[in-house]
Amino acid sequence: RWAGGLGVFAIVYTDIDRDGMLSGVNVDATVALAEAADVPVIASGGVATLDDVRALKAARERSGANLLGAITGRAIYAGTLDFAAGQALFDARDSRLL
Repeated sequence: RWAGGLGVFAIVYTDIDRDGMLSGVNVDATVALAEAADVPVIASGGVATLDDVRALKAARERSGANLLGAITGRAIYAGTLDFAAGQALFDARDSRLL
């Protein structure tokens, strides 16, 4: 639990091998970082569809990891991810909405 002492609000974890590739988010590495740090983690790199948002949300619910959200860019420009739908999905408290 090392990050809290750094005075940061959150960590943006970008998998640079996936960034801009629309290849799917690295859920395992994002969760591992969130479990090791004591601040929220924001996933970045590879987010392509609502399935990626679902995977992050499911991992958050399953592990209790402090995943704050995700950053996406290319998926919105390419039309593979609807931003509003992704935000609503991640924010929904009821997993039946997945």
